[in-house]
Amino acid sequence: MSDEKPGSVDRIEDVAGQETPPSDYDEEFTPEEQRKIIRRIDMRLVTMTGLAYCISLMDRTNLSAAAIAGYVLLYFLFYILRDSIVVLMFFVPYIIFQPPMTILIRKIGPTIFLSTIIMTWAVIMIGTGFVKNWGQLVGLRVLLGVLEAGYFPGCVYLLSCWYTRYDVQKRFSIFYLIGCVASALSGILAFGLMQLNGQHGLSGWRWIFILEGVITGAIGLLCYVFLVDFPDRAAKSWKFLNQRECDFIVRRINNDRKDGNLEAFSLVKFLRPAADLKIWGFAMIFFCLTTVTYAIAYFLPIILMEGMGFGVGAAQCLVAPPYVFAGIIMYATAWFGDKYHVRAPILIFNALLCIIGLPMMGFAKGDATRYAGVFFTVAGANANIPSCMAYQANNVRGQWTRAFSSATLVGFGGLGGIVSSLVFRTQDAPEYRPGMYAALACNVLIILIVCVMSIWFRFCNRQAEQGKRVIEGEASFRYTI
Repeated sequence: MSDEKPGSVDRIEDVAGQETPPSDYDEEFTPEEQRKIIRRIDMRLVTMTGLAYCISLMDRTNLSAAAIAGYVLLYFLFYILRDSIVVLMFFVPYIIFQPPMTILIRKIGPTIFLSTIIMTWAVIMIGTGFVKNWGQLVGLRVLLGVLEAGYFPGCVYLLSCWYTRYDVQKRFSIFYLIGCVASALSGILAFGLMQLNGQHGLSGWRWIFILEGVITGAIGLLCYVFLVDFPDRAAKSWKFLNQRECDFIVRRINNDRKDGNLEAFSLVKFLRPAADLKIWGFAMIFFCLTTVTYAIAYFLPIILMEGMGFGVGAAQCLVAPPYVFAGIIMYATAWFGDKYHVRAPILIFNALLCIIGLPMMGFAKGDATRYAGVFFTVAGANANIPSCMAYQANNVRGQWTRAFSSATLVGFGGLGGIVSSLVFRTQDAPEYRPGMYAALACNVLIILIVCVMSIWFRFCNRQAEQGKRVIEGEASFRYTI
């Protein structure tokens, strides 16, 4: 559990469980007015970023749904491209372009930047529905990787700039939970779109891409209207907070960690955190997590169909229940973490869920036991994504340190996507044993990294209490363990 920083204040919760400071925290607004401000931020910021992330996940993981919907695409993806090159090639530009994209979101502003790239995803998705060969498919996935590179790290950065350290995990969880709706419902949606097979001379798998592209475009337009800027510029956002309310948010962040004000950009300042080992520790945790989550998102429908013997419709629909369970675990652990100011124990708990679920999913004999293992694996892996994001956000200070840390975190997540596409190979179907072993090793590594970092953070906090160390350039700052 983290050590309380000097001068910290107790918090109160509204009926929705949202924590807001007591009246003596800010003289300009009453506690009820503060709750209303935070609630308005939640409704606009968390909802819109989560909705667009839902579409992002749907766009990047609809290959497996389309693959089992159409034998032509299945042939392209899993026989000609035996090592899942189409999946892999999405992540190469996705990783490379994340640092510059994270700088651009701060320079241009999230409303214009994020809504524009979302609408370009729509064009790419619709185009994917008309590809004639695997080369065109690879080209479009590469372009999608470039344009999606700015979204997830940009949202992690944006959200962490709006909320205090012990309000942020619930918001990350809701953001990611809305995204998980895509993973839960995309199979059902794909099954419905498959029924258009033959309409206007197009195969069912083509309709999946085309109509999901149309949905993406509609979400992009909504983001252009409703998405909000960073706190120091959000007063200009359409029908959102006024300048006094935005100033209150900046004061609230400064009271918590003293990095609410915009810092002038310099390349040296942006790259300086690269020398900090803990930044790479967060990134390695996220790499291990996404190796598992992407593998599940890409290959679970295929595992259900080929490994467990379910039909196409059943395989598409049975993807949903484990993600519902994951959502429950995700929010419950986030609530606990924010309330009790802990991060590391939650990461370890969720990793243990995966360590229980993966052997059941991969090595058990009965389909019922294997499917039960899917619940534990999906829940543990996905619940740990917002846990890791909060762990990172709680333990860095500074606008550009936060931007760099978000980019490296999600960049390593992209590396996890590449690894997942290589360790879950078609020649290993239906058990995918090498992939299962790799996923188990990733969760063991998460536990080891978290334990080492927790020991270091506790040592630093103890030295700071004794006046022997200043953490993150701020005497009152303490690491969250």
